Amino acid sequence: MMVAANTETTVSPAAQAHGESFWARNRHYLLLAPGVLWMVLFLVVPLLMMVYVSFWTQTTFSINSTLTTKSWETFFASETYFGALLRTLRIWLTVLFLTLLIGYPAALFIGQFVRNKTTQTILLVACVIPFWTSFLIRVLAWRPMLGKEGAINILLQSAGIIDQPIEVLLFTELSVIIGMVQIYVVFMVGPIAFMLARIDESLIEAARDLGASAWTIFRTIIFPLSLPGVVVGAIFVSVMVLGEFATASALSGRKVNLLGNIIVTQVGSLKWAFAAVVGVILTVVMAVVITGLLRVVNLRREL
Repeated sequence: MMVAANTETTVSPAAQAHGESFWARNRHYLLLAPGVLWMVLFLVVPLLMMVYVSFWTQTTFSINSTLTTKSWETFFASETYFGALLRTLRIWLTVLFLTLLIGYPAALFIGQFVRNKTTQTILLVACVIPFWTSFLIRVLAWRPMLGKEGAINILLQSAGIIDQPIEVLLFTELSVIIGMVQIYVVFMVGPIAFMLARIDESLIEAARDLGASAWTIFRTIIFPLSLPGVVVGAIFVSVMVLGEFATASALSGRKVNLLGNIIVTQVGSLKWAFAAVVGVILTVVMAVVITGLLRVVNLRREL
């Protein structure tokens, strides 16, 4: 009887060690590979394509891949389009300031004066309740509030504060700012309240024992330790406000054009090259803003 040959493959210790060392050396890169591939395919490639399309030749009814800078020249030479860029930056700065001005005291109350974790959670959830309804409903709800015969004017006239309705409350840049502040202030409250809740109470007690005033404690302890939350909230608000178009259309009666509104209009008119130009400019503006905010504080170290 023939004895069956042993077919098992024996891996030498050197080869096994080589294989293990390969996976050990490269496991971080292999774990990152799916995420990096996703970002390259769905972020980097579309951005590069948008830059490329922005140099295409745009005619009235067609577009071809002949490279030209005409669309870029049109944007910067037009007072309307360049004015939209300046208006977008102005509204962004105003909304960012107002959301911080309104959101920080609310976050300070939740994070410092409310010590019970359950109550903190309830208050934060209450801030998020408006997001349980449609974005469009929340925006359009301001129209009967801000109109010439809206609730605000009726209340002011009933109280005898004004004789005639205030007309600048609706279909103006002011109405757009009011709508954006109400919608996005919660994105400032959440991160700041989270950072304030993490502050060690013993630091504040030690400062009080040493005779520090409430303003000194806030200036030297509370605000510096809450700065990472301010930066995170500012990034959230900035990204959403800079890309806005729906709120401006609904509350300004299309009288206030932001960069987002121009992109929507140009895409609807099949002006792909010009829409790509505005998209590239908006992307660069967002990148500069976020980079500047990230330089305020090292989030990797603080969070």
